Amino acid sequence: MTEKTIPLLPCRTDLLQSVVDFYTALGFEMTHLQKSPYAYAVVERGAVELQLYGIKDYDPSTSHASCYVLTEDVDGMYSAFRAGLKATYGRIPTHGLPHVGPLKDMSYGVRQFLICDPTGNTIRVGQAMSDEGAEEPVHTSSSKDPFDRALHTADLFADSKQDFPAAAKVIDRVLKLEDQQPTPVQKLRLLVLRGDLAQRMGDREGARAWLEEAGSVQLGAEERDAARDVLARLGDLRV
Repeated sequence: MTEKTIPLLPCRTDLLQSVVDFYTALGFEMTHLQKSPYAYAVVERGAVELQLYGIKDYDPSTSHASCYVLTEDVDGMYSAFRAGLKATYGRIPTHGLPHVGPLKDMSYGVRQFLICDPTGNTIRVGQAMSDEGAEEPVHTSSSKDPFDRALHTADLFADSKQDFPAAAKVIDRVLKLEDQQPTPVQKLRLLVLRGDLAQRMGDREGARAWLEEAGSVQLGAEERDAARDVLARLGDLRV
């Protein structure tokens, strides 16, 4: 017998159609939609099925609902999702509701990104980079490099805890180090994440300054290849 888990995600009742439209933009198919006796919808994309139930007074800004989607082609899904969002919204939303986060290699052995729908549900999409790495605990980083550790910690604060000020403090602190300097790729990643955080906190001027500084980081050909994910995120954020 084969079992299957289907996430049930809350949705503010009057946002149900916009949430369905959002998932349709990502390439999901709406397979069920009802408005009475209660609001309910089902969207499917291949083997991934999400069910959404309406709550009249649900507050998307306080949502903690989420689920994790494991895939064997996280890069392909990320490209498809970004293309669908840009075609639907005319841009790739990077903060607020809805938005898509950056694709990145996490220090605990998973390559992943997250999306947040119009009613606050967070869907994480990831692919294990190796069998060994996938089993490492998510709260640790094996690197002793202060900049790698700062990126790891800031990512956890930003994505797992949604504590943007704490993530920003981690980056601000490590960028002030005088006895050590980050590599160009590390500096780029720190600056782009700092600009991303500033946008999420509503600091547009600060975000612009951080992202302009990120855009001025000089990279060689090999470094640009290593930084392709963060360069793509920089392009999305500067639009």
